[in-house]
Amino acid sequence: MDDVSIGTISARGQVAIPLEMRQKMKLKEGEKVLFALEDGTLIVKKVSSLSWKQITEPIRKAKKKITEDQVSGLVHRFRSGKK
Repeated sequence: MDDVSIGTISARGQVAIPLEMRQKMKLKEGEKVLFALEDGTLIVKKVSSLSWKQITEPIRKAKKKITEDQVSGLVHRFRSGKK
């Protein structure tokens, strides 16, 4: 690991990303971040237009119309390799 910092979770579940980390990642107010849980590790990734496009590609390729309620299940199916 290159950098390690400790944050605090607020009563509302909010976590402030330490200033040094925000600066290194060039995160600005209002930008989106992706949260992923993998083997007990929480991963936070900056979402850029390219990475958001990659993330949503399986949904765009789906041939049938889906409802907002179905998106979560579809994402889980694609992540597990069950297309």
